[in-house]
Order: sequence, then C-alpha cells, then structure tokens
Amino acid sequence: MRVAVVDIGTNSTRLLIADVEGGTVREIERRTSVTSLGRGVDLTHKLCSDAIESVCNVIGDYKARWEELGAEKVVAIATSAVRDAVNRDAFIAELRELFGLDARLLSGEEEAHLTYLGATAEREGGEATLVFDIGGGSTELVVGSGRDVTFHVSLQAGTIRQSERHLSSDPPDPHELEELADDVRALVDDAVAAAGAGDRPLRAIAVAGTPTSLAAIDQELDPYDPRRVHGYRLGLQKIQRIYSRLAALPLAERLRIPGLHPGRAPTIVAGTVILVQVMRAFALEEIEVSEQDILHGSALSAALAPA
Repeated sequence: MRVAVVDIGTNSTRLLIADVEGGTVREIERRTSVTSLGRGVDLTHKLCSDAIESVCNVIGDYKARWEELGAEKVVAIATSAVRDAVNRDAFIAELRELFGLDARLLSGEEEAHLTYLGATAEREGGEATLVFDIGGGSTELVVGSGRDVTFHVSLQAGTIRQSERHLSSDPPDPHELEELADDVRALVDDAVAAAGAGDRPLRAIAVAGTPTSLAAIDQELDPYDPRRVHGYRLGLQKIQRIYSRLAALPLAERLRIPGLHPGRAPTIVAGTVILVQVMRAFALEEIEVSEQDILHGSALSAALAPA
C-alpha cells in the first residue's frame, strides 16, 4: 500500500510517501519544511496566524505531490504545539476544509509509541533500547525490547519551548545555558526515576532534527545526505565538543555551519542541551542517529489499520 504521512510538528512540517508491505517501509519521497508552528505557544497558548499560514502553504505543496504519486491512504498527525494550543480545534478544522485532512492530534503516549515503532521497525534483537525524539515542544522517551515497550514518557522540553524560556542572548549567555540544562535535567531525572532500574537501556537511538543535524555537522555534509546520517554514531564527548562550538557562536555564524539547516540554527543549542542531558541521565556514552521515526511508525500503523 502506498501511504502518505504528514507530520505537523512544533518546529517542522514533514511529508513521507512510502510503500508499506509486510512490516517494511520503502520510502518514495520525503520532505521537511521548517514552519515553526510552535513559536510563542509556550507563552500565549495559541498558534499564531503567520505560522498557520506557513503550514498550510507547505501542506498545499505536499498534497499536489502525494496526489501525483498516487498515495492510496493519507494520514496527518499533529503533536506538541497543537496539543498545547487553545485554538487547536480551529486549526484542525481549517486543515479539513482546505485539504480534506482529518488530522489526528496525538497524545504524548501515542507520539512516543509511534516513534518507537518507526525507529525499531527493521531491527532485530531484544536488548533494552531507548528511543528518544527531541521535538520543538516536547521530548519523547521510550524504552523497549523488540516490539514490547516497557516505559514511555513525554517531557515538556523541546527545542522551541526551551529556547523561548531560557535563551534571550545571542550568543547564549553561560548563565542562560546553565539554567536551561538544570531545567531539562530535572525533567529527565524525574522520568528516569519513574522508569526504575529494570528499564535502563543498553543502547539508544535518537531521531529528529537535533541528532540528525549533529551527525551532519560532524561530517560537514553539504548538501545533507540522509544515507550518511542514518545509522551514524555519536559519542557524548564529540557531542559536547560540537555543543561548545554552537553555543559560542551568534546566530549569524551558526547559519553558515556546513550540515546545519538554516531553519534549525535558532534552536540547535537548546536541542543539543536536551540531548546531552538525556544521555547523562541514562548513563549513555553513545547514540545511534536514525532517519526512521514517527513518520515511519505512522506509515506502518496506517497500512495496518482497517480501510
């Protein structure tokens, strides 16, 4: 079955068109547009009109493409920013009116499970694995073995949310960075305590824009090459070195770093802080970066769902 998945996230709006057969997702096309739907939501609890317009313009282009490629099923998912917005129902109604999309507003639990499904779909082995997704408004942590999830949590920590809360200087002031790290570490520590010792992972898979950007920066990829990013391994010390470089630069200079998408430059520092704090909390020395994430999990779920 050919499936199209639209992921309406806090920082980006993404499209996956894929053929799904027998539990395997074969990508036909994948697109990402940084639309910053979640900007200001942490403060105002509303999706701003400019961001909504940006998302709708992108989805209009995506619709033309999934129709051209003959998608048999189209699903749309919305995550943290839309969950937190008081005008979410009006936004979802607008998507229905303009594009015929019945966007599914995911709970943190659903978001975590679909992310884990996508990241582990083509893997074998039953060792405890942490899958984590650093989004714009939230971070999903999922621990499982094989297909069995043993622990999951959705943290109110994301690249846009924490940037807006803590980083007002350019480049960030060391005190701001320290407060950001303390904020995130407290959230993660509470989650790890809830997980219990029996759920501690032996390996970790990191998905979404922060780890993929760090993998691209480390390899100086210009243009970005998902084949060289998927499966790339990053050690904690290397991530900390990249973080020190990023945090010391003003935005104008971060925009010129090879491998870093310009749309992610404003929030990559906060994302890297979240990544480092998760690794420290789970005593991880290394992560594996994955291009397979909630898009793939949603494609699998859609293909298996009744017509």
